[in-house]
Amino acid sequence: MNFARFYISGKNLRKLQLLPRTWRGKNVRPRVIPFPRGFGPRWRRRAMAGNVNQIAVTGEDEERSISRSDSGSGEDSLENLFSRLPLTPSLSPRKRTTSQSKSEPPLLRTSKRTIYTAGRPPWYTESGTPFKEAFVIGLCGGSSSGKTTVANKIIEALDVPWVVLLSMDSFYKVLNKEEQELAAENEYNFDHPDAFDFDLIIHTLRKLKKGKSVKVPVYDFTTHSRRKDWKTVYGANVVIFEGILAFANKELLKLLDMKVFVDTDSDIRLVRRLKRDISERGRDIVGVIKQYNKFVKPAFEQYIEPTVQLSDIVVPRGGENFVALDLIVQHVHSQLEKRKLRWDIAALASAHQGQPLPDKLSVLESTPQVRGMHTIIRNKDTSRDEFIFYSKRLMRLLIEHALSFLPLKPVTVETPQGELYEGRRFNGKRITGVSILRAGETMEQALTAVCKDIRLGKILIQTNHDTGEPELHYLRLPKDISEDYVILMDSTVSTGAAAMMAVRVLLDHDVQEDKIFLLSLLMAEMGVHSVAYAFPKVNIITTAVDKKVNDEFHIIPGIGNFGDRYFGTDAPSDWYESDEGIHY
Repeated sequence: MNFARFYISGKNLRKLQLLPRTWRGKNVRPRVIPFPRGFGPRWRRRAMAGNVNQIAVTGEDEERSISRSDSGSGEDSLENLFSRLPLTPSLSPRKRTTSQSKSEPPLLRTSKRTIYTAGRPPWYTESGTPFKEAFVIGLCGGSSSGKTTVANKIIEALDVPWVVLLSMDSFYKVLNKEEQELAAENEYNFDHPDAFDFDLIIHTLRKLKKGKSVKVPVYDFTTHSRRKDWKTVYGANVVIFEGILAFANKELLKLLDMKVFVDTDSDIRLVRRLKRDISERGRDIVGVIKQYNKFVKPAFEQYIEPTVQLSDIVVPRGGENFVALDLIVQHVHSQLEKRKLRWDIAALASAHQGQPLPDKLSVLESTPQVRGMHTIIRNKDTSRDEFIFYSKRLMRLLIEHALSFLPLKPVTVETPQGELYEGRRFNGKRITGVSILRAGETMEQALTAVCKDIRLGKILIQTNHDTGEPELHYLRLPKDISEDYVILMDSTVSTGAAAMMAVRVLLDHDVQEDKIFLLSLLMAEMGVHSVAYAFPKVNIITTAVDKKVNDEFHIIPGIGNFGDRYFGTDAPSDWYESDEGIHY
């Protein structure tokens, strides 16, 4: 007999035999046997009559659902699906005509504000190198088997920040004119391995697994072509890769930490495909059936169904199988817990005591003017208006000083008097400014005042009150930032933890380390050493460096909470900003 399998326990994935496929559609009620230790009240191990070695896993309500979806009584039964099947292409707007690959930071949007609900903890060590890879789940199954539904339900149940869903549909090869004509006549085989760009899939998944930013193509099903604008995907703790041939390549299999096969009855899959292609992709029923019989069904039997043997888990009935989904989520949680690494902020503080300041540090000359402005903004009795005014003056001087470190090339120009002048000009493609919210944003005005048409990006980093770690909550970076010189702005740097996270984000987006300029009004020696140790090529520029950081990681003598003094706010007890010297 051919058995489906799914079971997770302990360190390794083990396979557990379930109801044989030949029993589907039959009203079978297996005999109950005692379940082992470690299973909660929701799990049941049921032995099939006459053979205790063949075991099924069901939930509290699974007795009905074992036969429900395949016998015709469930929501996705064949009769119900046929009753909802349109016979002509829909005239209403199509629901989905492009491939789905997405990465969204966890947030809630209200009418007045955006609330960031969960942050990404450090994915790198104190030396700046990544210490853990993303956990990759591979979802395979026939066309319209419910892979995307299973993926979305796993994401919902995981309840962890920064999950990326990567669809194999995004990686169809670019068709030439002849292939385009075949596709228009439903004569092109989109279910054959040759239809996919496996080299690009492996390259993309490998970079995502290492925590790098990647660009993912967007495939348009109506024109059978890739769109010009690719999606940027970044920041994965968990990557879910789904596709009909997700297990069809040996190199691709090596990147998958968990392999899940979604097993759905072929009749159900056919009706789902008919409904989708007619309603959402504007195709006619004759063409869909022709394509199914000629390409989809043979490809499933030849390339997809045999890969079930490679899977760790088989999920019958797709998104309806809550027991299988719970087991998957439980295992992923256990793996993520093993990969956690807590930062020791106290150890970071004492690691570089007594060492000379790094060569990459440049401090603005302490002229009487600069000293006088520091006196004003450090004074606790300074009014908010004066604090803002003199802070802006210092920011302008700081940025003008930083621009002198950019590469310049000699250039000769002719003056209005007809004479030649030997001058200098910026020798690079672009300059981009990135601020660490919220106080780093105060430096943007000074930057735009001296750099015409500069592009701006933003990164939100906050402290986790329970762990003391910085967490990445949000980022918005300009396109093609990898080619730019980046001015990274933060009002104050105490331990350097937030600045290190921001630099790591830029490196993950392929910005060259020596093209990053970290600017801050005030730094502690500890923060300077931390950043320089982790990223020795980063240019660090400030107006002053204070020697001490107290037990609460405030800079001493310091400047106070820059953001609160600048914006006129008081930080609530549960708000910890990375850039204002509260914990960093």
